[in-house]
Amino acid sequence: CALPISAVQLDAKFTFETFVAASSNRLAHAAAQAVAETPGRSYNPLFIYGDSGLGKTHLLHAIANYVTENYPRRKVLYVTTETFMNDFVDSLRTSTTLAFKRRYRDVDVLLIDDVQFLQSKPATEEEFFHTFNALYESGSQLVLSADRIPSELSTLASRLRDRFEWGLTVAVEPPNLATRLTVLRHLVSEAGVEIADSDALTELANRIDANVRQLRGALTRVLAHASLMARPLSSELS
Repeated sequence: CALPISAVQLDAKFTFETFVAASSNRLAHAAAQAVAETPGRSYNPLFIYGDSGLGKTHLLHAIANYVTENYPRRKVLYVTTETFMNDFVDSLRTSTTLAFKRRYRDVDVLLIDDVQFLQSKPATEEEFFHTFNALYESGSQLVLSADRIPSELSTLASRLRDRFEWGLTVAVEPPNLATRLTVLRHLVSEAGVEIADSDALTELANRIDANVRQLRGALTRVLAHASLMARPLSSELS
């Protein structure tokens, strides 16, 4: 009986070229590139942390996309922690634990998003602990993301927290105004939109200061408004 497959598909748009590197994320961006260029040899594991919407998932996809393109013989698997947990539960229910182990351990690069959700799930933690050990000992690259540093994952088993700190831990932080403007200009360029008023993007960047995801959403709404009204982007619309 085959293991049900529920892998998250890679987003082809999430590459290093489309990631806006700035002071708030430059170390994380550089570390991710180093890991992508020499998987298993630079920083292992690479642990990226920060609040939601700051680019952690983008960097994980960028690593996976880079390795897939440049090292086609390498097996790469990107999943969310929720997917890992669901696959593990399904493998127990369907008696396919061996297939589960092969899927997660027979890879050269494993990238797992939002590992904070492993907390308070002892059976899944135990399985991930053994998966981590197997990959680490075989020289495979591990890349993990969470919303906080390993030591603050207080309800996670201490042996897992310790392993998460074996490599390099880097932060992605909220973007400053200059970075938010750069992101907006990049998104507008991608969309091929005409800007009638140079202050429009500045106003939007000043108003949305939480994270890149909210910035993208706000710009999408403004662009939709401009399109529906058949008007160029201006400060009145933002």
